[in-house]
Amino acid sequence: MDHLVELQALVGASQVLTGADAEAFEVDWRERYRGRARAVVRPGSTDEVAAVVRYCAQAGIPVIPQGGNTGLCGGATPDNSGQAVILSLQRLNRVRGIDTENDTMDVEAGCILQSVQQAAREAGRLFPLSLAAEGSCTIGGNLATNAGGTQVLRYGNMRELTLGLEVVTAQGEIWHGLRGLRKDNTGYDLRDLFIGSEGTLGVITAATLKLHPLPVARCTALLALDSIAAAIDMLARARAGLGPALTGFELMAGNCLQEVARCFPQQRIPFEGASAQLPWFALLELSDSESEAHARERFEVVIGEALEAGVVQDAVIAESMAQSHALWHLRESIPLAEKESGKSIKHDVSIPVSRMAEFVEQTNAALQAAFPGIRHVIFGHLGDGNLHYNVARGADWAEGQLLARQDDVYALVHARVHAVGGSISAEHGVGQLKRDALPQFKDPVEMALMHQIKAALDPQGMFNPGKVLQAQ
Repeated sequence: MDHLVELQALVGASQVLTGADAEAFEVDWRERYRGRARAVVRPGSTDEVAAVVRYCAQAGIPVIPQGGNTGLCGGATPDNSGQAVILSLQRLNRVRGIDTENDTMDVEAGCILQSVQQAAREAGRLFPLSLAAEGSCTIGGNLATNAGGTQVLRYGNMRELTLGLEVVTAQGEIWHGLRGLRKDNTGYDLRDLFIGSEGTLGVITAATLKLHPLPVARCTALLALDSIAAAIDMLARARAGLGPALTGFELMAGNCLQEVARCFPQQRIPFEGASAQLPWFALLELSDSESEAHARERFEVVIGEALEAGVVQDAVIAESMAQSHALWHLRESIPLAEKESGKSIKHDVSIPVSRMAEFVEQTNAALQAAFPGIRHVIFGHLGDGNLHYNVARGADWAEGQLLARQDDVYALVHARVHAVGGSISAEHGVGQLKRDALPQFKDPVEMALMHQIKAALDPQGMFNPGKVLQAQ
């Protein structure tokens, strides 16, 4: 049977890509994983998704759901067998409706995150999920990995921002679970099961998302600090002084900002002299519902008291929206500068805030003892304990040398994460990158339950094989 002809009949000949047309879908964003697919199929509706899944189930063809292909763990990349179909959701890109009285919006999985933010803003509302890839990542991928980003501190991650889902099951049936209810205790919460499952249990085709009021005013500041302990102290002060108005608290090592300035000369660190050379910086943001004057006064009081106490060494408060964007652009450019500088070994980990300083100090020392001269690239969302703890090559290391020690670096860092009660994946997911490490750090009963859920919902193992769970 000619599977390509059958798939073309379901979605149209122009929406089944092979050969050179499929290559961009077969490699991950970091260019660390490259596979080969039978074809890339691009359905234009939920019904077409269901039809493709039904056909693949009958034919025994694995299905790899894919959104914007911006993931960092190889979770949407096929293996090298050439047997799987990549199911691209990019054409499912409609905002189906916005209910401002209920503060919800229904969007399809292929909607670009930035487009969803804009649609909410045009309706006088805020959809608060924000991350560096928002111009290209899709809502379906955000849901599949339970994305977090820079405002989890106030609004929560994707799971907290979602009320309902529409999902195509492994049998090609459609679960119509789009509902804008904040309370619905009528059985098992299937929504939370599919969110974060990385396309291994079903294909998310649409979601009902929570909206929030647009803030009346925002204040942004970049703080220069001499230690992570000082950053944690500042976080406590900001929480006490700003309460729920505190929407962002990002931690960045000084060398990260210096690398941004080196790779992108149009950007600059807005400090002079010794302050520009301090080892740590924090980006602080407040969103106020009253007025610009009220926001500014609260903001300046909290930062001023921290300066007087010596917790903060220097501070720059944005005087305009353009300056605020420039400060955020520094933070968001760190992954781009890191990529520009060559491949690195990335860790997306979750650490109790109270143990963050201990973790960084001890893990840095352990890595330098084991791999002298490597470079630490550390930044992340301190407010929710999510650290991007990356390891890059130093001056005396070739890229190949570093990558050859990848497994050893992972083992060391993950063991330290586990020792302080953390998680080896905070917001990037597991994919194929962390699949084999997962059983070392998860409770055996928990792993068994995960395998049972996979077997119950996807008995053929057709959805995203080789991701999250090892084959049994």
